[in-house]
Amino acid sequence: MKQLLMNGSAILLLCLIYLKPFAQDNDLLNLVEDKTPKKEIVKNAFKSIRVINGHSMEFLSPGTMDFRILHRFGQLNQGSKNFFGLDQASMRLGFDFGILQNLQVGVGRSTFKKELDGYIKYAPIRQSTGSHAFPATIAFVAGITMNTMDFADPAMGNYASNRMAYYFQSIIGRKFSEGLTLQFSPTLVHNNLVPYTYQPNDVYALGFGGRVKMSKRMAFTWDYFYLFNGIEKNTNYNPLSVGVDIETGGHVFQLHVSNAVGMNERAFITETTSSWENFDIRMGFNLSRIFQIKKHKK
Repeated sequence: MKQLLMNGSAILLLCLIYLKPFAQDNDLLNLVEDKTPKKEIVKNAFKSIRVINGHSMEFLSPGTMDFRILHRFGQLNQGSKNFFGLDQASMRLGFDFGILQNLQVGVGRSTFKKELDGYIKYAPIRQSTGSHAFPATIAFVAGITMNTMDFADPAMGNYASNRMAYYFQSIIGRKFSEGLTLQFSPTLVHNNLVPYTYQPNDVYALGFGGRVKMSKRMAFTWDYFYLFNGIEKNTNYNPLSVGVDIETGGHVFQLHVSNAVGMNERAFITETTSSWENFDIRMGFNLSRIFQIKKHKK
């Protein structure tokens, strides 16, 4: 019996000697474990991929489609004879697709000039938190438009390329807090053909946009584009739009007023012929509905 107790004590001592360094090793592993927060992309800087007219720094999730109806009424200062512009309307139907977390494409068709348009948007850098965080989103947009109206003079040498225009845009934006987002957008619009020789084919503009959160489902938004050239006195004006975003489940409803009638970059940057000073502004709305068309594997 005494020998058995001695053997048992020896075995227990050996176990303790072995387990103690093992426990110490676990403690050391816990001390060197990486506690750095994981990198996370900042989302919901805007509730929509458009601020109002212009592109926002926001992207669709991969595998989703955004069906958008953009509607702009007539001028408010036309008075009651045109029901303060409600008797007139211009609209754009658009389909936008999320390809990757930082890649998006879209197509659309507008009643203004019966234009077809398409674009691709890519962000090499997105605002993030955690490890290797970056304070802002940097995105690039390239788009094309085509006027499909009949040629004014069919007898002239008309080419399809004459109806084309292009735009190239950078977006630099930051979500400063849950309540404030700001961005600016240097933009170049190129028209292959212009009506008069004194009008430039290349128009340069700088866009400013922002969002101020008012409640859980409402936000105040605005966008403004300052044109550096291509402005003709009493003819062309800088486009300014202000509005309210209302989120209702899967829909985002944007109510706004604007002096622009066109709803693609070529149209609202180079062909805004109404002025806020003369109250030549229009009420409008953008309606966005997101559809999941493909499951995304994480």
